[in-house]
Amino acid sequence: MLNKLGVDLGGTKIEAILLDDSLNVLERKRVSTPKDNYSEIVNTISNLVLEISSNISDFSLGICTPGAISKKTGLIKNSNTQCLIGKPLKEDLEKKLQRNIAMENDANCFVMAESKMGAAQNFDLVFGVIMGTGVGGGIIVNGKLHSGRTNIAGEWGHHTLHRNGHSCYCGKTGCVETYISGPALEQKWELLSGESKSVPEILSNIDSGIGKTWKSKFLENFGFGLANVIDILDPDAIVLGGGLSNIDFLYTEGKKSVYEKVFSDLVDTPILKNELGDSAGVYGAALLN
Repeated sequence: MLNKLGVDLGGTKIEAILLDDSLNVLERKRVSTPKDNYSEIVNTISNLVLEISSNISDFSLGICTPGAISKKTGLIKNSNTQCLIGKPLKEDLEKKLQRNIAMENDANCFVMAESKMGAAQNFDLVFGVIMGTGVGGGIIVNGKLHSGRTNIAGEWGHHTLHRNGHSCYCGKTGCVETYISGPALEQKWELLSGESKSVPEILSNIDSGIGKTWKSKFLENFGFGLANVIDILDPDAIVLGGGLSNIDFLYTEGKKSVYEKVFSDLVDTPILKNELGDSAGVYGAALLN
């Protein structure tokens, strides 16, 4: 029997989980993420792995991390935990723990977990969406993660939605992320109303005149963004994750907006709400091997 150990490296917490070969939880622990300190993050992950695996000898190890590993350099890129950028996280942890590690970004771990244990079970081609502080995605094909030639498969958040549109941190303009991420939606509200509100506060004002305008633009951009994904991948299912996945109208009016924009006479792609919540990352990490 091979146990599976997964670690989710988040911005505020690092979580580890130990599963048996039937995916039952044997042990689970969370600790705070060291702030802006790469060496302390490496030490904290190592100590957590050693602690949670202290009574077992044989296990696989997967780690969910913000950002991706560059196939060119082997270093972390595109991470919102900035102290990781340009660092050989996988190599350093393998040296410290003396074992092989599978490492993927949070969107890939999310879709892995939801396809194996959550809302998207029994579908062959699954597109997993993260909509929160940023917008990301991951792809599962026949139970296996499709990372792509350069580890950017699924990155629909940096597709161009509006040419010459909003500036994005990636250096381009008009990216999906700059229109339907949480911060982008809050900025849109402030532009329309002159008031600064969080997304939950905005949703409580959704029936106002400004609220209807805000919602209409959100649905339009959401529809074009995911319709483009369907036109390219034609997935068997799409599963939504991240904080914005809790917005109920995305599964009704949002789905309608997507369907209207897809290049097909038949559009019936299920758009599903996740079942694992913020546990998807750590489960997905454990399932990487």
